[in-house]
Amino acid sequence: MVENVPVKTMKHGDLTIEGWSRAAVQTYWRVAELGVGFDLGAQPWSFMGTDTWFVSHAHLDHIAALPVYVARRRMMKMDPPTIYLPPTAIKPVEEILKNFTRLDRGRLPADLQPIEPGMEIELSREYAVTTVATQHTVPSMGFIVWQRRRKLKPEYQGLEGHEIRDLRQGGIEVTEERRDAVLAYLGDSSPPGLDNNPEMYESKVLICELTFVAPGHRKEKIHKFGHIHLDDLVDRRDRFKNELVIAAHLSTRYHANTVRKMVEKALPDMLEGRLKLWL
Repeated sequence: MVENVPVKTMKHGDLTIEGWSRAAVQTYWRVAELGVGFDLGAQPWSFMGTDTWFVSHAHLDHIAALPVYVARRRMMKMDPPTIYLPPTAIKPVEEILKNFTRLDRGRLPADLQPIEPGMEIELSREYAVTTVATQHTVPSMGFIVWQRRRKLKPEYQGLEGHEIRDLRQGGIEVTEERRDAVLAYLGDSSPPGLDNNPEMYESKVLICELTFVAPGHRKEKIHKFGHIHLDDLVDRRDRFKNELVIAAHLSTRYHANTVRKMVEKALPDMLEGRLKLWL
């Protein structure tokens, strides 16, 4: 397999989280078991087979590789991908693809779908994605992946199999849908992106931006530009119910060792071992 950009991998339960993220450089994530990716700041060759992508916002470090990804799938005779984007990004991206077609003299087919907060996109019978509003300097969204299962309603759980069968044959719905948030992706956002969407704190896995960690970086300015500071995580430490919190999108101002020292000083238990730095 061609390794053209860095990819870090972490396994949690039955999910494999892959990707890389560095502020102003490139951000891209994939969870193969769910069949989805998030953001296209670069495109690892190994990610090409994933045909459904959700783009949080249209800053270059999150979207620059979109034409590359589309072109590779066309070159390999794969079906056009489906890419969900904020509505304001649709026409500019269409124009970008048209311009690359003129340069490359090859078609760049892609199904570009606009998304608004509050939408639900079905991935499969088992999984669906809901979109939520986040807070950044351009229109932005976060995403929550839900696992959907049919469960027997409580009032029927003590019945025998033949009794349940008879109820079904009589036209009675004996099951109901149960949902679990298995993964949440914040994208770039100031704290309201978390606070206004409590499912982010409840999902099994949360991929959360943490752009700034140094005490000298003022939170007010950081929030104005749509980002999160380490102090924001400290202030909310009791709200994180996630099994795994991945903190990524660190500023290029910091060396990895500096980030580790500052985070471990502020959160010595690393959220009881659930906080992992993506460095």
